[in-house]
Amino acid sequence: MAEADIAVQVCYALPDSSFLRSLKVPAGTTIGQAVEQSGLLQEVPGIDLAVNMVGIYGKKKPLDTVLREHDRIEVYRPLQADPKEARRRRASGKPAKT
Repeated sequence: MAEADIAVQVCYALPDSSFLRSLKVPAGTTIGQAVEQSGLLQEVPGIDLAVNMVGIYGKKKPLDTVLREHDRIEVYRPLQADPKEARRRRASGKPAKT
């Protein structure tokens, strides 16, 4: 008996736009495979899955994680600043270094 397809979403947010694609993939598909099938890597050529972290609903996951029905795969952008350092600057009232 063939395994059924499952519904998942792939999303990636930029400051001025976003990518959100719903797709059906075979059961047993991994995060990496779904990202490739979604077309995200072709539409946003700067993404490198060896560098960009991925997750499901805000929890970091490796690319070989097997997907479940209704998972939302999120591809994360690198941080521009260390959150702890930014918090310290705001608390001290000093402007950010540029």
